[in-house]
Amino acid sequence: MLLYLTEYLMQFDGGFRVFQYLTFRAILGALTALVISLIVGPTMIRKLEIGKIGQNVREEGPESHYDKAGTPTMGGTLILVAISISTLLWGDLDNRYVWVVLFVTMSFGIIGFVDDYRKLKKGNSDGLSAREKYLWQSITALATAVFLYQTASVPAETQFIVPFFKDVILDMGLFYIVLTYFVIVGASNAVNLTDGLDGLAIMPTVMIAAALAIFAYVSGNYNFAEYLAIPFLPDSGELVVFCAALVGSGLGFLWFNTYPAMVFMGDVGALALGAALGVIAVLVRQEIVLMIMGGVFVIETISVIIQVASFKLRGKRVFLMAPIHHHYEMKGWPEPRIIVRFWIITVILVLIGLATLKLR
Repeated sequence: MLLYLTEYLMQFDGGFRVFQYLTFRAILGALTALVISLIVGPTMIRKLEIGKIGQNVREEGPESHYDKAGTPTMGGTLILVAISISTLLWGDLDNRYVWVVLFVTMSFGIIGFVDDYRKLKKGNSDGLSAREKYLWQSITALATAVFLYQTASVPAETQFIVPFFKDVILDMGLFYIVLTYFVIVGASNAVNLTDGLDGLAIMPTVMIAAALAIFAYVSGNYNFAEYLAIPFLPDSGELVVFCAALVGSGLGFLWFNTYPAMVFMGDVGALALGAALGVIAVLVRQEIVLMIMGGVFVIETISVIIQVASFKLRGKRVFLMAPIHHHYEMKGWPEPRIIVRFWIITVILVLIGLATLKLR
């Protein structure tokens, strides 16, 4: 929005040309989202407390979580507001990728909002049924996948890229729709499963978003893309602004969500942020790299699958409790130790993901 204003003002003062630089707008986007989060956060938390919009804790959960009952939840709404305002202010609204990622993020946020609202209304941890949740996630993801497939302007937009190998590029055809669906829905639910401890999900999300911003920038720059032997995607550069807004809003939210949390993200935030990471990875053609960098999310998801499968097939549990962060809680690890160690693991995985830019 402000991009158009600065373009108009350039005819009066050449100094406004600086707003045409993608990196400058990304910095402003991150700072705008951060400021919005820090300013609006305290007011939102007070209103959530007054409205008694508090977290419901599962009785079968770790005893250390009983004290968290009543802590304000649905704080992910703050993240979504900050992201959307910042992106609309500093992004190029003529870029279809900007609208795609906003659509996916807000749509999954609405699904999470309904889920959280039902939990609060019922007074327990049961929100949307799994069938209802997956139905709406699937509708949104499939609609997005079909749109991207039909509007692809260059072959690279629907090709499958294998990291570490510069010559391994596969034309997927209609399988692109299937892959896009699974990446978006899978990433959304993976982040949601991870969001069980104070700050555990948001910081890895911020780190991965920052890394994806780098992929988006180099993919959208012909010279960098050619030098790094990655696909040149003309529209992807503008995703840097969205990623930066996610980083800024995420750090602002972490200010209130760090241990011991003053507010929880809720499904409204976790489902939306996971879907955002998924669709960005699809747009920059780095689905495998997302799995590498989001290894913590992948492990959390796999632990749940293993636990459920083992109990149904053998009647025995592999972990003391799933997802796996609860397993370590049950073993007596302090919550901050689990959180920070998972953060450290994510830093390492993100660096490995970024290394794929050169190791080809």
